[in-house]
Amino acid sequence: MRKKLFLSTLIITLITLTFSILAVDLVFHRQFSNYLTRTNETLVEQLPSRLSSAYQSKGTWDPASLQEISQSLPAGTIVTLTDPSGNQIATLSNMMGGMMNGQGGMSMGMSMFSTSNTNWKTKTLTVSGPQGVLAKAIIRYPSSAPIINPQDVQFQSSVLYSILFAGSLALAFGIILSYFTSRHLVTPLKRLTQAADRIGKGHLDERVDILTKDEVGQLAVAFNVMVNNLKRQETLRKQFTADIAHELRTPLTSIKSYIEAFQDNVLPADEENLSSIHEEIDRLVDLASDLRDLNVAEMGALTPSFEPVDINHLLETVIRNLTPLMQEKQLALNWNPPPASVMMQGDGRLLTRLFYNLIHNAYRYSNIGGQVTVTLTPDPDCSTIRVKNTGSGIPEEELPFIFERFYRADKSRTRETGGSGIGLALVRQITTLHQGTIEVQSKVGQETEFIVQLPLKFKGGPTILN
Repeated sequence: MRKKLFLSTLIITLITLTFSILAVDLVFHRQFSNYLTRTNETLVEQLPSRLSSAYQSKGTWDPASLQEISQSLPAGTIVTLTDPSGNQIATLSNMMGGMMNGQGGMSMGMSMFSTSNTNWKTKTLTVSGPQGVLAKAIIRYPSSAPIINPQDVQFQSSVLYSILFAGSLALAFGIILSYFTSRHLVTPLKRLTQAADRIGKGHLDERVDILTKDEVGQLAVAFNVMVNNLKRQETLRKQFTADIAHELRTPLTSIKSYIEAFQDNVLPADEENLSSIHEEIDRLVDLASDLRDLNVAEMGALTPSFEPVDINHLLETVIRNLTPLMQEKQLALNWNPPPASVMMQGDGRLLTRLFYNLIHNAYRYSNIGGQVTVTLTPDPDCSTIRVKNTGSGIPEEELPFIFERFYRADKSRTRETGGSGIGLALVRQITTLHQGTIEVQSKVGQETEFIVQLPLKFKGGPTILN
């Protein structure tokens, strides 16, 4: 990974530098050529005044003076000088191109610029003096100036070498930067890989240090959250295994004890003892039924049968069935039903199970002589059911976990005193199936209240179970 990142960064640097050097070189050539062209135009415009000065200094057209002017003409320029009558005085040309190729004369200078790629310009200028018109100069020169002057070529080479040198320095800096950048990016990824490998081997205490807040840091945060969830799920799995073993062992041990007592003639197989065995078997059946319903609901395979249901009537039935238990525990039951029916779309069997679990849970965790309060508040779009009981309450740190299967806030409670531990998990699943919400509020040592909100109309569409 580090090698690939380094090479990819290096290749990008090379490509960028190459195109940058080519672009700078191209722009320089174009701008330098434009500069030479403008210089040549200036020299051409100054030619009449120079010719006039040369004529006046000698009083005639001196060949040496004309030769000196010829050497200062732009490369490839040909000047035909004629007197006012049209007679040719001289032909001036810059022979630098021919001399650079080891040859002399005007014809070689001409051959360098007579290709089809060269565009020419022609100007006719008047050479004047105190005596009037001295001559006419017909000037033919290239429209763009080639770089053939030795000083220009040397300057161009110097600029190119400077560009290459700067590019080499940039490349060296890019290599160093790519190396440290790839190392900086890959090192935390290596730590993540090593941590993932250790977690895969069962070391769920492994965590990754978060050193940055960029994408890699966010990945580390997500990784740590994932590990925390895995550890929590592993803890719940182990707790589930231990709890289910305990839940099964208790009634089975009781049944085994009764049977052994029957076999040893310690207890008679009368109706009372057989009833005790029957109660333990009922507990096993209820536990299996609860587990099945919960698993089916969590897998999304539990399909409610929605029909008009009177919530008021369901609560009345559940409370009537649990009233004898509350009376045995000397609990005060506060239930003031609404005067009218509260109809909603729902599964009557599942809603009955939901209300039964909540009210039975309130009964179980209430202190002797305490009170249980059930209220139903109908609204235009939903109905709110509140079940509150006085008792030991639930610690705040335990509230997020009470809807987990087999979870008990009081670890010392057994099924006899604290239920199977899956009633509230099933309550949450049934509430979710009906597109409702459930929350719990509790004060340690005082009271606990469950609040369920159920929409009166089923909105349709899939229900996602957590």
